[in-house]
Amino acid sequence: MERRSGVLGSGHTRAKFILMGEHSVVYGRPAIALPLPALAMDVEIFAVPGPARIASDLFTGALADAPADLAGPVAAIDAASRAFDVPLSDVTVAIESTIPAERGLGSSAATAGAIVHAFADAAGRRIGDVEHFDLVQVAERVAHGTPSGLDAVATNSRVPVLFRGGVAQSLPMSLDATFVIADTGVRGRTRDSVASVRAQLAQRPEWTEDRIDRLGVLAEGAVGDLGEGAADRLGARMAEAHGILAELGVSSDELDALVRAASSAGAVGAKLTGGGRGGCVVALTNSPAHSVEVADALIAAGAHATWTYDTMVPIA
Repeated sequence: MERRSGVLGSGHTRAKFILMGEHSVVYGRPAIALPLPALAMDVEIFAVPGPARIASDLFTGALADAPADLAGPVAAIDAASRAFDVPLSDVTVAIESTIPAERGLGSSAATAGAIVHAFADAAGRRIGDVEHFDLVQVAERVAHGTPSGLDAVATNSRVPVLFRGGVAQSLPMSLDATFVIADTGVRGRTRDSVASVRAQLAQRPEWTEDRIDRLGVLAEGAVGDLGEGAADRLGARMAEAHGILAELGVSSDELDALVRAASSAGAVGAKLTGGGRGGCVVALTNSPAHSVEVADALIAAGAHATWTYDTMVPIA
């Protein structure tokens, strides 16, 4: 593809959604994340005379004047600039995203990942997965403190990812289905949710540990479901996982309402996805046609937007 005039480098990543393993992944249990190509992150580096600038929906101006909300992207720009020896002068880093922030869909990691790809491209470098991950994690630590690394891997992947004990691997998938992701319109509260589960673990260790263990078992089972194309089994695991997450106090009225709406519309399974207390739900449907019916039901139940991922459509 021919590069646009003035563009020094470009990078692309995509949203992700967690299928199984929210919260339990923090305690070393496995988690599964899938790509959501309907929502994209694109970064271009333009040659523009003067001090380095950033252009985004949140802020456009000198990089040095970027607000605190952009601390993660600024950290990614700084780390990538140094890693690939691309001077931060006479450039504008333009960020274009369709991924809603604070919905558990990986927007911060996707931003950092696309920035890293763009700087590598500007330097004429091919970048490996490990180097990409390490640079994205620099930004994710600024944004989130102690990120698991799941988002950094999943937003850079075109295939399902199993994340266990800090190690990621691609998952085979023969499942013929369509996932529907629905946004409650409420910003997720991941930090609060993680802190709440940690507090429960301190106060009721056996009760909480049992539920964390069960979430890990469900995620392990879902690996086989994806590989064997066992939609009904996967749907049952999703429903059970949502119930456990609700018991742990990380669901919300809005999330529960959308899960009920998806189930009433015939979804094979549905659950919250991400940190919870806001954000999104994911529903499993048998076909693209069925996904339209479920998406309509979710909108009728109050979802602000829906997106789909057809497992049979390759991701470019």
